[in-house]
Amino acid sequence: MLRSPLVEVAMAPALLLRLSFAVVLSLAAGVAQTAPPPESEGEVAGNGGQRLALKRASDAVLGVQSTATEDASTIDTLGERRAGSGVVIASDGLVLTIGYLILEAEEVELVLDSGKRMPARVVGYDLASGFGLVQAVLPLGIEPAQMGQAHKVAEGDPLLFVSGGDDGALSAAQLDSRRGFSGYWEYHIDGALFTSPARPDHSGAGLFNAQGELIGIGSLLVPSAQGDGTRRAGNMFVPVDLLPPVFAELRERGLSRASMRAWLGVNCVEQDDGLRVMRVSRDSPAETAGLRPGDLIRRLDGATVGGLESFYKMLWNGGNAERDLTIEVLREGRMQSVPVHSIDRTQTLRRARGI
Repeated sequence: MLRSPLVEVAMAPALLLRLSFAVVLSLAAGVAQTAPPPESEGEVAGNGGQRLALKRASDAVLGVQSTATEDASTIDTLGERRAGSGVVIASDGLVLTIGYLILEAEEVELVLDSGKRMPARVVGYDLASGFGLVQAVLPLGIEPAQMGQAHKVAEGDPLLFVSGGDDGALSAAQLDSRRGFSGYWEYHIDGALFTSPARPDHSGAGLFNAQGELIGIGSLLVPSAQGDGTRRAGNMFVPVDLLPPVFAELRERGLSRASMRAWLGVNCVEQDDGLRVMRVSRDSPAETAGLRPGDLIRRLDGATVGGLESFYKMLWNGGNAERDLTIEVLREGRMQSVPVHSIDRTQTLRRARGI
């Protein structure tokens, strides 16, 4: 099975030229394509090297499919059956993917370009970064991707977006912005990569630089890739720079120390005067304490709450994962103090089979 090319007709011709987009199309078609005569032998070598690097990058991406345990707490939000992509990062068949695909997974399969399905086991899930590691049970025979450095990519740089599995595809992309990202589900990372054009097959997809080096793993579809309010949809990728600090722990223990942090179980959105609670997770500390959708969080342990990032860092850095907190909320026009006992989020998740 060959990946299909996705072409964004509105993309600037200069961007396509810089990425040698004909190379991208030739990879998808599986054949060499006619190109204009090169100006020099150096250009021949350069284009050939880029072609090989991008082909290696594309070949390292495969499909990831999982089934969550029957009693998984995340079924309500993520579903029981999940599908996306992953990138082979080691010669022994270790695959890097986005963690929510394999969170609380009972079964995991890897889908090769040939359509063949291979059994795999979960190695680890990093709550802090959002990464997941999966190990193929049998040899894959796939050369691993080269790891890059996301912080070296500049805004506007040409990139390659590759997804795997039955509907795997590749296309050119560009980096629109790099900034911190705070998710409503008590999640924050620094240096997230935002790209365009938007694609729906982002979960676990590989983002590569023009040298074919992996720089990010796909996570989300976002309404604004530029982050300035411009309504240009794009995708958010978790930068691979977040992997080295937790890699050894994930392989050895299945989780990182950074993941063992306080959790409340609230989904919030930012407002000018606080954080509006939109959802309270079932059987969470927030539900036990009586927090409700519609509450406006104003203070945590007496400190004024700003945006999501500041709220999360106060929660995570303020003491032990399990501790007593006081949250002050505006409810029906009146301020109320709500005592909450936070818990370690990692203790609430079913251990995936294999960890």
